[in-house]
This record gives sequence, C-alpha cells and structure tokens, in this order.
Amino acid sequence: MLITNAKLITWTSPNQILENHALLIEGGRIRRIGSSAALEAEHPEEEKFDARGQLVMPGNICAHTHFYGAFARGLGIPAPAPKDFPEILEKLWWPLDKSLLEDDIRYSALVCQVDAIRHGTTTLIDHHASPNFIDGSLDVIAETVEQSGLRAGLCYEVTDRDGEAKMKAGIAENVRFIKKTKDPRLAGTFGLHASLTLSDSTLALCRQSAPADAGFHVHAAESEADEWDSLQKSGLRVVDRLRKHGLLGDKTIAAHGVHFDAREIQLIAETGTWVTHQPRSNMNNAVGMAPVESMLRAGVRVCLGNDGFSNAMWEEWKTAYLAHKVWNRDPRRMSGTDVAQMAIYNNASLANIFFPDAPIGQIVPGAYADLIFVDYHPFTELSPGNLPWHIIFGFHESMVTATIVDGKILMKDRQLLTLDEAEIAAKAREAAAKAWKRYQEKF
Repeated sequence: MLITNAKLITWTSPNQILENHALLIEGGRIRRIGSSAALEAEHPEEEKFDARGQLVMPGNICAHTHFYGAFARGLGIPAPAPKDFPEILEKLWWPLDKSLLEDDIRYSALVCQVDAIRHGTTTLIDHHASPNFIDGSLDVIAETVEQSGLRAGLCYEVTDRDGEAKMKAGIAENVRFIKKTKDPRLAGTFGLHASLTLSDSTLALCRQSAPADAGFHVHAAESEADEWDSLQKSGLRVVDRLRKHGLLGDKTIAAHGVHFDAREIQLIAETGTWVTHQPRSNMNNAVGMAPVESMLRAGVRVCLGNDGFSNAMWEEWKTAYLAHKVWNRDPRRMSGTDVAQMAIYNNASLANIFFPDAPIGQIVPGAYADLIFVDYHPFTELSPGNLPWHIIFGFHESMVTATIVDGKILMKDRQLLTLDEAEIAAKAREAAAKAWKRYQEKF
C-alpha cells in the first residue's frame, strides 16, 4: 500500500520530520520514501492509506512486560497490605501466577495486545509465569500474537520456588520454544525469574540447557532483597553471580537494575548486557529508582519497559522523566533526550536482536513496516530537537488512530481489525473471575 499525506517522524539518527511525505509498503517492509505528489504519480494503482496530515512514526517498543499480569488489575489481597517487595511477591504475584490456567494465559495475553494495538505499541518482549500450566504455555501466547498481528519475544520464567520438577519443566519450555519458533513476528529467549529464587545448581543447569545462541531474560536487583539473598547464597552480588554462571551477554536482558552498584554497572557494560527500566512499576513497588543516568554514562544500553502496566508507552516516558526529578530533588535530572535514547534508540536496537532481518523502530527503506498514526497537531513548533518534550507533555495514547505491523493494518481509524475487543473482554471477565477465586483459596 501507499501511505500518503503524512508528516513522517523517522527516528533515524539524526531524527527527521518530513512534511507531506508518503511511504510505499511492500512485503511487510518500507520500500520507498518520498513526497506524496511524487510517489502517488509513480504508483497510481497502489492501494492508498491517507494519513490526512497526521504524524506517521515507528510503533512503540516495550522492552519488558508481563502479559500474565493483566488479571491483577483491581485484585484485592485478602491479608494485611504487603510491607515490602518480597511480601508483594509472596502475597500477590506468586499466588496469582499459580492460579493461571490455559484460558487465563490466553485471555490475559489478548487483553494486553488489544491495549498495545490501541495505544501504538507494536513490539513487546514478554516474561511469562504459570506454574500450574507450564508445558505449552508459550505456544498459547504465541497463538495470540499470531492472531493479533503484533511482534513479540517470549520466554518462560524458570524458578526453584515451585520445586525441582516445575523448575525443569520451565527449562524445557524455554528450550522447546526457542528451537521451534520460526514465525517472523515471534522470537524466543530463555527466561529466569531472579537470583533470589534460583540456586547455583539451577543457574548452571539453565546455562547448560540453553541453546548456544540464546540469551536470557532475568529480573536483577529489583529490590535490595535480591542483592542480600545473592550475597548470602554465594558471597557475590547479583550481577557478579550471573556472570559467574555465564548468563550475561549481548543477548541477555537484566530487568530493573535498581540496586546495582558501580562494579555491577561496569560488568553489565563490559558484557554488553541490556538493562530495562520500568519506572511505574518501581514506584508502585516502592523499590527505588534505578541509576539510569549513571548506567547510560557507563555505556550500558538501558531500555524502557512497563513490567505489565498498560501498554501505553508514552506514560512510561512521562513517568521516567518526572520520577527521577523528584527522586533526586533536582529538575535537571533525566533529560527528555535520555528518555528518548532508552525508549526509541535502545529499544529498537534490542528489538533487532530478536528480529534481525530488517531495521526496526525507524523509517528507512528496507525497515519493517511497523508504524503508527498519531493525531497530534501542536500549537507550538515541533522539531526534531524538541520532539521528546512534545511526547512527554503533549502526546496521549488516545491520539493513536492507526497501527500497522509488518505492513498489515491492525487498527484503522481507531477500529481494531484483527481482534474482537468486545468478545475478548467478555471471555477475559469470565476467566478472571475463576482465576480470582483460585487465588482467594490460597489464603
């Protein structure tokens, strides 16, 4: 198709804003970029999608999420409120993930993908857990991704907390899915929960079992508890322990990194390991704020995720921009350019690890045609230099009117085309009610 009458935001380096431009899309890729007049004259028979002067830009990327967490929304914990992060795990997340069966996995993933399409997030890197439905759980999520048309990287969370048999089942699920996955919009990696629920023998078994070219996706130093547990178990801090077991590297994602010390940051940079920042989640769990600016300065590739919060990634931009200012009591902290570095450039580079066949997250010839239309018409100047601040202070997820992945339109004029939102919501309500009942029975 030919997208016409667009104001293109290329997110190249340097970024460009191109007025009244067009994109020729063929085979799921951007084939040509030019003025609307020129490309319409050259391709008069091509199906046209008129952007009507809206911004057309690469779709947002989420570097760390949890589809399975969707059913936590509004859930009441039938006990005194958790006082710290370990209690949040013990009272909320671990009983909830044990309550999830096949239908819960399917519909929690689908409602998250409805949310992603509506709000302009086209690629998501998920981290899954369902101890009572492990075998085939990643296939269930993969089916929903195939149905939605989005792009996703998937893994299963290996942990010792549910016993040896389930630990080994988690390993097998990761290995099976990594080896099996051939879909151009799906990729697999090897999931680990966190150092605090993994023994040395399990970490060694994971390294031994993982395919040679696979990376790992692990929560790291989200709270102080992870560091103290690692020191008690091994005499090493979390990053040192992961490095000892050969789990770091340029295909590994360390989520959070809130409590990394200077040496851990150095090790992360030296090994090329990715870090993801989830400020909304960190605030909600009261675990602190990751030293993002220090990590970026040290050469760490810090990305932006949402940890299962809404797939409206501009909300994560805004939180990152504001939270570091109040955390440090300094309005100069966390520049909009640093937020864009994480959310745009680093996220795109990470996504390309999973989907290496074409550039992603930028508008250039040959790139994946993963695009969104944004109905934003500012009353002040919009330039490549001030765009991050327009996103932080002006953009809203309701402004997304169209979502395209791999050249396929998933939403047009705010109408979803690949998913039946009402049917998914109805079935999710039924499944969630049963999952909540199972959750309540665990207390």
